[in-house]
Amino acid sequence: MKIHREKHRLDVTVSDLSGSRFDDVNLSGATFENVNMSGGTFHDINMSGWRVRNVNLSGLRIEDANLAGASLHGCQMNGMTIDGIEVGDLLRVWAEKAKPVGEAVAGPEVK
Repeated sequence: MKIHREKHRLDVTVSDLSGSRFDDVNLSGATFENVNMSGGTFHDINMSGWRVRNVNLSGLRIEDANLAGASLHGCQMNGMTIDGIEVGDLLRVWAEKAKPVGEAVAGPEVK
């Protein structure tokens, strides 16, 4: 099925759209729930204001992204790196530099 230059609201349930391609499409305000997007590729995407919850992002690779104001809460970060540096190591160095002089700090635990 090909949809071109159309403006409609879709309500898609219990469907297999694997292999679909979206190019120059406005999905602002769309809701994705219980969706398998494994192996997908996202390029030149505006995801500002996105909220993701209870998602599996293992193996995710983010390149050339604007993460200004991004926050991570309650996340498992084993093996996570930023520019090739383990996040656990970064947090330990940060905690060490932030501690008062003469106080020992173990550093935040990385989940």
